Amino acid sequence: MEIQHQFDGRKGSFFIEEGARRFAEMVYVMAGSKKMIIEHTEVDESLKGQGIGAKLLEALVDYVRKEEIKVLPLCPFAKATFKKRKDLQDVLT
Repeated sequence: MEIQHQFDGRKGSFFIEEGARRFAEMVYVMAGSKKMIIEHTEVDESLKGQGIGAKLLEALVDYVRKEEIKVLPLCPFAKATFKKRKDLQDVLT
């Protein structure tokens, strides 16, 4: 399963999709050009327990590092994962 990214200039998401169905998604909104707010993460029941949410977050972190964007996680899942994973914390505001 491939993680895809879409961004409309203000909001976007990292997601896994097959056909017309989204199985997992991490949604964010930009607050200016260099600050991203993670709003929500959702993973389909069929994929739970496989680390898919963490993979979405890792893809997001790779993206913001390249773009030099800082992250504010409001999503409870993202917030908890950042707290556990010191290797990702360099992108936090």
